[in-house]
Amino acid sequence: MKTYIVCVFLLINSLLTLAQSKLETVAEFGKHQPIGLGVSQENRIFVTFPKNPTNYDYGLAEIIKGKRYPYPNAEWNQWDSLKPQSRFINVQALFVDQSNMLWVLDPASPAGQKALTDGIKLVKINLATNQVEKIYRFEDLPRERTGLNDVQVDSKQQVAYLSDPGRGALVVLDLRSGKSRTVLENDPSTKADPNFVLTIDRKEVRDNKGNPFKSNVNGIALTHDYKYLYFRPITQTKLFRIATSYLINSALSPSELAAHVEVMGETGVSHGMLADKQGNVYLTDSPDKAIRYFTPKRELKLLVQDNRLLWPDSFGIGSDGYLYVTAAQLHRGKRYNNGEDKVEYPFRLYRVKLPK
Repeated sequence: MKTYIVCVFLLINSLLTLAQSKLETVAEFGKHQPIGLGVSQENRIFVTFPKNPTNYDYGLAEIIKGKRYPYPNAEWNQWDSLKPQSRFINVQALFVDQSNMLWVLDPASPAGQKALTDGIKLVKINLATNQVEKIYRFEDLPRERTGLNDVQVDSKQQVAYLSDPGRGALVVLDLRSGKSRTVLENDPSTKADPNFVLTIDRKEVRDNKGNPFKSNVNGIALTHDYKYLYFRPITQTKLFRIATSYLINSALSPSELAAHVEVMGETGVSHGMLADKQGNVYLTDSPDKAIRYFTPKRELKLLVQDNRLLWPDSFGIGSDGYLYVTAAQLHRGKRYNNGEDKVEYPFRLYRVKLPK
């Protein structure tokens, strides 16, 4: 009987170990917190790091053999509040489009402070030349109220889609004209559930004043065929999508546009999202320390579950068959632990094999 129990224990332990090994460490960043992530067609890896009072040297880095190098150069990464238009202020999200351009979203709100409005920008970088090609500044948005968070780009139609949790809205940017439109503002699909309290490890995520963590529409994912944009607030449990043909139709009234939002079902809590060529939409899952994916058949599947996935944040898909993910550990910072730093250093970048 004892032998049987031992064998069962060893079997379970080996299965757990096997599950653990699915997640691989790509790079370690010490006390530099990784947020945004982009992986190019040549498998070049780019990561953003938020501006904070300590442990900051540059906002955007290329990761080469596990080490960080300022990108596209050191000058762009020299933080300067007097030059917000030509310096990274607080880089948030990255996206590599199908033409292999890197898009860098800078909401320009350092260390949780109010945004430097002149610094709000979307930067297009040509990865073939490593040069900045164009900068979009969103001068037609109420920049003092906006809080841009994520970006996806349709390089065929020349349209960028952005989430704006600050206003509970999506933004549609015409890349040819530079003009933007705000859509689905304060729609139920873009607003956080006021009664939902994010709980991780049986602990409610509340700041030092007792306020629960809240976020309106946050992660977004554009399908590879450009037909659908998936989106969702963090603090609620549903996944939504809308056909991009409706988003780019400026003739639709707000109510007409809202009528085309589809509820895809219950998917739990998620921060970052990204779609692959097969139509799967990957979703981070902080409460369960997991990565899930929503299939074209509308099935929610588990890709990997691992205790190291502490606030998995952003994704990138490599040409090597791996899904890359940052672990930001946001809930373990001082802001949500009464001033105590509970981060498990070093911060890390991981990868896991894509489903077959």
